[in-house]
Amino acid sequence: MAAPALAPITRQVSGRTAAVPVPSGPERGQPLAASVAELPVLDANGRRVPFGALFRERRAIVVFVRHFLCYTCQEYVEDLAKIPRSFLQEANVTLIVIGQSSYHHIEPFCKLTGYCHEIYVDPEREIYKRLGMKRGEEVTSSGHYIHFIHRDRNRLDHKPINSVLQLVGVQQVDFTGRPSVIHV
Repeated sequence: MAAPALAPITRQVSGRTAAVPVPSGPERGQPLAASVAELPVLDANGRRVPFGALFRERRAIVVFVRHFLCYTCQEYVEDLAKIPRSFLQEANVTLIVIGQSSYHHIEPFCKLTGYCHEIYVDPEREIYKRLGMKRGEEVTSSGHYIHFIHRDRNRLDHKPINSVLQLVGVQQVDFTGRPSVIHV
């Protein structure tokens, strides 16, 4: 018997534009239910990892995409791939993408998008269902607390990546592809 669905998260926990300090307790975010934290995601080799273990001991940006064949999601993940590891490491933040697919699709999707950060799948959509998600979402979390959630209203409503980076204190990225101009 499947566990009952939890009430969907319906509010933005933190919409501040300033960098978010490392949370110190429940007052800094919404707790993630243990029944959701223990649900498995699969890595590229099909190994099961409890969802909550992805950010139990570290701060993370978790991006749920609709599916790997969604062109808009592909473009968004292509942009996520442009975030230098050094920017994330300086802020002690991990970037994680979770899709709704078979783990067999992870490697081809990463090759297609150039994405090299952490990626998992929720093939049965259990986490999506339990959190009341219908579309893609961006979440910042740590230690089983959710600190920010953006719910897409439609397939084009992704939260601007630099806004999410700013929330967790990660240096902003120039996504224009234009070389920087240095004035001497």
